[in-house]
Amino acid sequence: QINEHAELRQVLRTLFTEQAWLTSKVVKKKKDEAEKYRDYFDLTDKLSRMPAHRFLAVLRGEKEKFLRIQARPKEELAMRSVKKFFVKSYNFASRQVADAAEDAYKRLLLPSLEKECLKEAKVKADKEAIQVFVNNLRELLLAAPLGRKNILAFDPGFRTGAKVVALSAQGELLYNCNLFPTSGGARQKEAALEVPKLCERYKIEALAVGNGTAGRETEAVLKDLDLDLPIIQGDESGASIYSASEIARKEFPNEDITVRGAVSIGRRLQDPLAELVKLDAKTIGVGQYQHDVDQSALQKSLDDQVVFSVNAVGVDLNSASEKLLSYVSGLGPKLAEGIVNYRSQIKAFKNINQLKKVPRLGEKAFEQAAGFLRVYGGKEILDSSAVHPESYYLVDRMVRDLKCTMEELLSDETLRQKIGPQNYVSDTVGLLTIEDILLELEKPGRDPRPEFEVFSFADEVHSINDLQRGMKLPGLVTNVTKFGAFVDIGVHQDGLVHISKLANGFVADPADVVKVRQQVQVTVLEVDAKRRRIALSMVD
Repeated sequence: QINEHAELRQVLRTLFTEQAWLTSKVVKKKKDEAEKYRDYFDLTDKLSRMPAHRFLAVLRGEKEKFLRIQARPKEELAMRSVKKFFVKSYNFASRQVADAAEDAYKRLLLPSLEKECLKEAKVKADKEAIQVFVNNLRELLLAAPLGRKNILAFDPGFRTGAKVVALSAQGELLYNCNLFPTSGGARQKEAALEVPKLCERYKIEALAVGNGTAGRETEAVLKDLDLDLPIIQGDESGASIYSASEIARKEFPNEDITVRGAVSIGRRLQDPLAELVKLDAKTIGVGQYQHDVDQSALQKSLDDQVVFSVNAVGVDLNSASEKLLSYVSGLGPKLAEGIVNYRSQIKAFKNINQLKKVPRLGEKAFEQAAGFLRVYGGKEILDSSAVHPESYYLVDRMVRDLKCTMEELLSDETLRQKIGPQNYVSDTVGLLTIEDILLELEKPGRDPRPEFEVFSFADEVHSINDLQRGMKLPGLVTNVTKFGAFVDIGVHQDGLVHISKLANGFVADPADVVKVRQQVQVTVLEVDAKRRRIALSMVD
């Protein structure tokens, strides 16, 4: 009866939520194997105040059977609540009831409520961890693109050499080969001669070098060639996964995975968004305990963020991949496939309205998708903007009313200032729509992402063994968590800037100070080469 008493359970549930303490102990016979959980070998923390990342780490340690955990309030508090309901007097019978209450709590209520309490804390921690991942993913997807430039991309390696690909400004594979720029001897000399020839032959405007094995060494060799071209470290994370994926096989059926990986590195530089949408977001590596959280909730949140990012930037109808098009509102995998097939038949879309000729793409899909699609270089200037085709007539009216050309309206701010938004409001078009159109006319076709800035690591640092305490180095933020930020300083091992070292003042959330892909200056505080741990600081 005590165990099934609904009101008592609710009181205890509140007590567990507000007053439970989580304790974590190492499994003694596995202590030597559990080194990475050393911080949790003997931990006691108030569960309601415990940071999500710490709680998820403890749960992972328990799942791997390195830790034993408990989550419960102080026993006297819980027993006081139980006895208050059932022990009404002080005689022999009441002592029997008190014994029954103690047994009910320890044997039945405690295990049940502890399980509930941990589950509730897990849901809360999952929500926070998923939001961290979503925020990081947004920054990564909306990172600055280099833009439409011819790229020579290197997927470096020591033993197997570097796979080199030349890409057109649209990301088309023009050429690939294997070079050995870091091997020394004749093969290195051959690479030194071949790279300038490739740059001239394919009118290369920038070089992308993967940031994995041999990346810094390859970058150093290329800099010595004095090519007078930017040499940029490209992010390799996910490139190997893409190269073995169905999407890559479909794009490059006659190329091996090394070529596809190099293509991904180059394209990621040209347009991070267009390339990253081809990957499962969970493989990109900008999350916090992403493999420990509710996977369906994580997937939905990430998919929603990808859709938001794609639609915020807009999609080039003539160069977008099938995967990228599938994230445009109103489309989806089937219609995206239909668009790509139709595009291959007509060579290129000349205007947005041609989209209506795609099989099975109806009026509703067109209405939803057209505002997020772009056609550049066509006769209709507005096709390169976010103005919806259904609103073109309003812009035409503005042009007629101002007695100017479309080109003059888009280039002359004084003309746009003469437009009275109220004059174009109707039963079907509201003031907010008109204001959105006017905002877009100020920057038609302009990419909302930031301008690309070339970044270089310190030339004297290539491995963790080159680091010394006190060194001040440039770095790129690769991941932001609730406890700090991870920064790539060019040594194949990210360093951690703890939340306490992000700024001179108090920092409540690292995301308020840094973003993924942000360029920062850091100071080396500590290096543990054996455990491959680097402590950094951004504090002056």
